[in-house]
Amino acid sequence: MTEQTYCDRLVQDTPFLTSLGRLSEQQVDRIILQLNRYYPQILSNKDAEKFRNPKVSLRVRLCDLLGHLQRSGERDCQEFYRALYIHAQPLHSCLPSRHALQNSDCTELDSGTASCELSDRGPVAFLTCLGLAAGLALLIYCCPPDPKVLPGARRVLGFSPVIIDRHASRFLLAFLTDDLGGL
Repeated sequence: MTEQTYCDRLVQDTPFLTSLGRLSEQQVDRIILQLNRYYPQILSNKDAEKFRNPKVSLRVRLCDLLGHLQRSGERDCQEFYRALYIHAQPLHSCLPSRHALQNSDCTELDSGTASCELSDRGPVAFLTCLGLAAGLALLIYCCPPDPKVLPGARRVLGFSPVIIDRHASRFLLAFLTDDLGGL
């Protein structure tokens, strides 16, 4: 799949950006000022005044600005997206070209595999399982090989497979097979 250029993205996003109520006049003015002040080679003072003219409707000015940037080149379109991200981040994340890029990335990475669903049990269940696993790992790691030191811990671990799921019991029984003869 070919990489989509910023100019292509701007062509795709222009109807979305110019629709009524997407960008406020202040946001457009900030974007124009940023392009003019930080990158005067992108927007000259004359161009910035033209695109900030309050006598012309916002939609017309925005269409003219986007058309000017598309004709100017790839770097100018990239700087527009950077300014849009700075001054209108929620709108930037909703752009149609961003959704198309995210969907194409997902299909390239996830092609042929089944989708995974997250558990809805919540953070308490996760923390409980994590605490149980960490506690058992610490108990097994810190339990010395000498059965005389902690005989009570060995007995608890010996009976814990009755309580714990059968998958975990296999691992615990494999760990205890050497020491069960001494109990």
